[in-house]
Amino acid sequence: METLRITENIADAAEIIRAGGLVAVPTETVYGLAGNGLNENAVSDIYEVKGRPTVKPLSLMVPDESAMELYCEDVPPQAHALAKRFWPGPLTIVLKAKPAIPSIVLAGGETVGLRCPDHPLTISLLKSCGLPLAAPSANPSGEPSPKTAEQVFAYFDGKIDAVIDGGPCGIGRESTLIDMSRTPYKILREAALNEEIVAAALAENLTVIGITGPSGCGKTTALKELEAFGALVLDCDAIYHELLESNADLLQELDGAFPGTVINGKLDRKALGRIVFADSDKLALLNNISHRYVMDETERRLRAFAMQGGSVAAIDAVELISAGMAERCDAVVGVLANEEIRIARIMARDSIGREAALARIRAQKPDSYYRTHCTHLLFNNADMAGFAAACRQLYKEIYHG
Repeated sequence: METLRITENIADAAEIIRAGGLVAVPTETVYGLAGNGLNENAVSDIYEVKGRPTVKPLSLMVPDESAMELYCEDVPPQAHALAKRFWPGPLTIVLKAKPAIPSIVLAGGETVGLRCPDHPLTISLLKSCGLPLAAPSANPSGEPSPKTAEQVFAYFDGKIDAVIDGGPCGIGRESTLIDMSRTPYKILREAALNEEIVAAALAENLTVIGITGPSGCGKTTALKELEAFGALVLDCDAIYHELLESNADLLQELDGAFPGTVINGKLDRKALGRIVFADSDKLALLNNISHRYVMDETERRLRAFAMQGGSVAAIDAVELISAGMAERCDAVVGVLANEEIRIARIMARDSIGREAALARIRAQKPDSYYRTHCTHLLFNNADMAGFAAACRQLYKEIYHG
């Protein structure tokens, strides 16, 4: 067999593929050994030429994300989000296969990996032949993956039909492999893309709702309704206090900014309070430090939640707007209530008198602040059942809107 070198006439390569032949193709990672992924004989030839164990499944190259619905079932919206972010590119997404995919591709399993390679010649081939390509790396099993057409010829000259010479591959590492056929999602192979980058892309696709409002407005009900909606609720105040117990870097930075406030690895909150509440500049510095660490931890938890398959999250913070966290939210919900109702709630909650409760209210931002900066408002007055229903309706509008 003569192995052709193809550089421009992709129609010739497409004809080989449709006839059941094998063509080595360039990608942004390494060269792949491609055949018609719907043709059992072609796939069998790939296993034989590579010397690949048939117990190892093959992934399919596809031209774009629309192939997910053609070849896979129960495709989560998060898979489309990753495809939009990384395709064409070095990410293989594993999903539940439709019956149209031959069992030899699946190696007896129920899932198939899809990948859209970032190389114009291979994308042209995929569109020209109109078929998914089974395409593991173009090397004998156990040998280094080829990064040039010459390396492919050294392996398979006379054994395959053609090599599309697209020049050297840029990345030289295999694609990252993520299983999205079930939750939690799992990185099966961390290669060209690391797990943090993939998780961050998933987190960007979360619907994030910010919940804020002054004291006594009863945000607890709003947060409980979010949890019932399936949301991950992140309490920024609780996160900050957790970090004070566990994050050595935060304590070190606080000790450097406010000497003498960290003793034996523990923050002396009273000592810190005496410093910052008497000096607005130092209070601003404390807020800058604490907000930065809380935001970093919030993002870490959002990434972990996204990898669990989550779709909705909530950030609960009194200083959501001033801390800059509102920018991370798709919607910012301000929970407000009438002043007399707030006074009664604060008195009951904190066991204090009316004047003390009123003083707390006067020290906080007015309702006009939340009316100006929030995208939505909820009013939590006497009708708790009505308030809960209003919460549910608003969350549906935000999530589906």
